[in-house]
Amino acid sequence: MEVVEVPGIAGALLFRPTPHRDERGFFSRTFDRDVVAKAGLDPDAFVQDSISRSRQGVVRGMHTRSGQGEAKLVRCSYGAVFDVVVDLRPASPTYRNRETFELTGDNQVTVYVPAGCAHGFQALTDPADVSYRIDRAHDPSEDVAIRFDDPDLDIPWPLPITLMSERDKAASTFALATARLT
Repeated sequence: MEVVEVPGIAGALLFRPTPHRDERGFFSRTFDRDVVAKAGLDPDAFVQDSISRSRQGVVRGMHTRSGQGEAKLVRCSYGAVFDVVVDLRPASPTYRNRETFELTGDNQVTVYVPAGCAHGFQALTDPADVSYRIDRAHDPSEDVAIRFDDPDLDIPWPLPITLMSERDKAASTFALATARLT
């Protein structure tokens, strides 16, 4: 498994596995404790795994948490997604930077999203399954959502938006959401 630093987001990493393919399909290691530790992360810090399934065009995000924030490992386990990470840490050298990735069930690449960054994605296929591994138990009172179409983020969503949650439709602007984080 190769570990690559994401240049536009301080502390963000890509974990690129080597899927082993044959006539049956493929096998891929998606988490390796030793690789994660060697990359400078505490592999035991991740306490909760979740999965979402989305239809093509669905946008989920942009989400972050107040308080201590939340670090996460994000991977598309089936289908494909356009994945977005935005640095919301005022003291970070990459504050307000945005990076995008195409995560697919074929490449099994995992993005490490540092605490203090917002994350979201758009499903490029029907369906698209996204797996999350987070470092703190979820506390809904700390949830912060930023509008997917906020001009300060200027996210180039590749498909027309087909559906999103009521929470995401009612999300705060970038300015209001970041004020809640400080």
